[in-house]
Amino acid sequence: MRLTDPVKIAYRNLVANKFRSFLTILGIIIGVGSVILIMAIGGSAQELILDQVKGVGSNLVGVLPGASDEEGPPAQAMGIIITTFTYDDFLALMERKNVPQVESGVAYVQSTQTVTYQNTDSSVGIMGVTHGLLDVQDIELAEGRFFSEEDDIGLSRIAVIGSKVKEDIFGSEDAVNRKIKIKKETFIVVGVLKEKGGAGFGMDSSDDSIFIPLKTAQKIILGINHISFARFKIENVDEIDSAKEDIARTMREEHDIDNSKDDDFSVRDTVSALDTLKNVTDVLKYFLLTVGSISLLVGGVGIMNIMLISVNQRIREVGLRKAVGAKNLTILVQFLIESATITLIGGMVGITGGIFLAYLISAVVTNFFGYNWEFIVSGQSVIIATLVSIFIGLVFGLYPARKASRISPMEALRYE
Repeated sequence: MRLTDPVKIAYRNLVANKFRSFLTILGIIIGVGSVILIMAIGGSAQELILDQVKGVGSNLVGVLPGASDEEGPPAQAMGIIITTFTYDDFLALMERKNVPQVESGVAYVQSTQTVTYQNTDSSVGIMGVTHGLLDVQDIELAEGRFFSEEDDIGLSRIAVIGSKVKEDIFGSEDAVNRKIKIKKETFIVVGVLKEKGGAGFGMDSSDDSIFIPLKTAQKIILGINHISFARFKIENVDEIDSAKEDIARTMREEHDIDNSKDDDFSVRDTVSALDTLKNVTDVLKYFLLTVGSISLLVGGVGIMNIMLISVNQRIREVGLRKAVGAKNLTILVQFLIESATITLIGGMVGITGGIFLAYLISAVVTNFFGYNWEFIVSGQSVIIATLVSIFIGLVFGLYPARKASRISPMEALRYE
């Protein structure tokens, strides 16, 4: 028998029993597709996280209200509003005597408000920030100016808008010096930011936000005294850890806290925050890996069953081949090749489906959410998925193949 004959027999058996064959290899398709999807998501997430470090900066430290586990998401990220972080706390952290490593800082409050221009309403994210925003974040002005410390202290009703907000509200019109209403309060647009692109993973996107002075946002728009969070730019990236310690010490002094277990705030640097977000993607990867493993196991059992049926249907054929001199090893190899061929076909379908889903996810995330989610499917993942398919076929096809190889010519002659 030629090497290609078992492949032809396997294909013929698949075609002869299409529905049964489809159900048999469905587990292989799902399992292999999951492997491709897992590796694609992992690669894309890693690239996005690296982009975040480059875009936001690796020398930033954030302070948020509410205590949280170092590796878990902060309470505020879970939608819990905490009012223990104040502007006075921010000023204390900006004092060089308290935190000498800080080069600059910015405090934030955030909400979503109705913005009106020429009787047209839009729902826009409003960021109340201090004047140091451009010094801390990688954001640049396209035109106009940003507001000053005097604007913040004086409760100035001015706004700097993101590129997408400018496009959505003003279109091709000049935005600078135009008047808009935020929560029915009139503001003058004094600047437009350069396009930044979707930030992703919980980072702020300046493109679809309107920035106003912090005090103006607190007193006029929101009626609050607390701030949502603050970011600080550290002069030397090697001093991140010492800066975090000084920030925590200063916050405890401001809040009369003696024990770190009683902290009502969280201090995070950019890298550790992105590590936390990476942990979230890892959970998704492990979930998909579990689904893929279960599917491969189910698919493997299905392969074993269909091969056992094939053996029972071909007892006379096997016995006849044995009678004319075929060895046990030859029969064993024949059925193993058939089994591996079936799983390889399922694997190819799974690889195609996994690549398609990875591309679909990339397109949806990029086009609908504005994140820079790259489509990454490596040749390594395709090779691994292919080898996994063949391996499943060999492992789960071994028992039926051994059973076939042990059929004697006498037994075959008695079989009807």
